[in-house]
Amino acid sequence: MANLVLYRKYRPQTFADIVGQENVVQTLTNAIVSEMVSHAYLFSGPRGSGKTTIARILAKAVNCQNRKKGEYEPCNKCLSCLEIAEARSIDLIEIDAASNRGIDEMRELKENIRFVPSKSKYKVFIIDEAHQLTKEAANALLKTLEEPPGHAIFILATTEIHKMISTIVSRCQRFNFRRLTVSEIIKKLEFICGKEKIKIDKEVLNFIAFNSSGSIRDAESLLDQALVWSGRDREVKIEEVKTLLGIVDLNIISQLVDFISEDRKDKAIDFLGEIIDKGKDPQEFIKTLIFYCRQLLLFKVCNDDKLNIAFTKEEKEKLKEQALVFEEEKIHYFLKLFLDAENKIKYASIPQLPLELAIIEAIEKKENNTIN
Repeated sequence: MANLVLYRKYRPQTFADIVGQENVVQTLTNAIVSEMVSHAYLFSGPRGSGKTTIARILAKAVNCQNRKKGEYEPCNKCLSCLEIAEARSIDLIEIDAASNRGIDEMRELKENIRFVPSKSKYKVFIIDEAHQLTKEAANALLKTLEEPPGHAIFILATTEIHKMISTIVSRCQRFNFRRLTVSEIIKKLEFICGKEKIKIDKEVLNFIAFNSSGSIRDAESLLDQALVWSGRDREVKIEEVKTLLGIVDLNIISQLVDFISEDRKDKAIDFLGEIIDKGKDPQEFIKTLIFYCRQLLLFKVCNDDKLNIAFTKEEKEKLKEQALVFEEEKIHYFLKLFLDAENKIKYASIPQLPLELAIIEAIEKKENNTIN
C-alpha cells in the first residue's frame, strides 16, 4: 500500500465511506436490502464524484458471501469481496469505452454475458465513459440491455449524459452524481492527513478543496502533489502549494483591482505585463480575476454571507474595502468584459492582449461613468 497514490489508497470500500451522493447511496442500499437490484444502472456526473467507486461497491455488495438478509454493506473479507477489491475478480468486467468503443468489443461482451458467473451470484459489467461508444456499439449494447440474463448487472458511467442515446438511457435506472462541496472535500482531506500523520494548515486544505472543482479525486491528487513537493517530514505551506499549482495569488488580483479603481491604466497594464513575464498563464490569470470580481458582486448583493472559503481573513477585509468603491452595475460590466476576454484568449496570437484591452475598457468606462 505504501506506493499507492492517495486517491487509490483511500478509495471508499463501503457505502458508509462515500463522501456526498447521499441520494444515490440511499436508493442503492434500499434496493440491496429489499432485493430489488436492477439489471442496468446509469451513473452520470462530473469526474471524480464517485461513479466508478460506487459501481465497484455495488458489485461487492450483491456478490458478498457473508452479507446477511436485511444488510447492504459488503464484508470486505470474503473471497468475492477481496477479489473485487484487488481487481482480480473474473466476474467483474470493467470496460473503458474510451479505448474499447467499437462493435467488436460489444459483440465480445454479448458472447461473454451468456456464460454464468464462475464464482459469484452476479456477473457485473462496468462500462466507463459509456458516451464514447460508437453508434453501432451502442445499438449492440441496447439489444443486450433489453433482454439480459438474470445473472448479469450492467453499470454504465458517463461524464456526458447528453451524448448517450435515449434508448439506452430509458432502459437504465439513472442516478445523477453531483459535485462535492468544499466542506465535504475538506473533511475527507482532514481524514487522510490524520491517517498519514501529515502536518498541514487548514488554509492549505481550503485552498486545495476550492481548486479541485468539486472532484474528490482531484483534491486527493493535489494533496499528493503537495506532499511530494514539500516532503512528508515538514509542514505543507500555502505559498508552496500555490507555486506548485501555478495558481495566481489573490493578492495580485487585488492589486490589479486597486489600479482599476484608481483609474490608472498605465500602472494596470505595466503590472499585468510584469505578472505575465514572470510566467503566469493569462488564461489562469483571467480565470482568477473573474472569480475575484464575482466575489465582489456577491458581497455587494449578499454582504458577508457569500464570501468564499478560499479567502484568508486579510483577503476578505481587502475585498470588502474594494466592494465599497464600485457600484453594482460597474461590477456587472467588468464581469462581462472579462468573460468575453477569457473566450478570446484561447484564440489570440498574443494571449494577454484581450485581457489588456478589457482592463483598458473597464477603466475608460469607469472614468467616463458610461456603463450601458
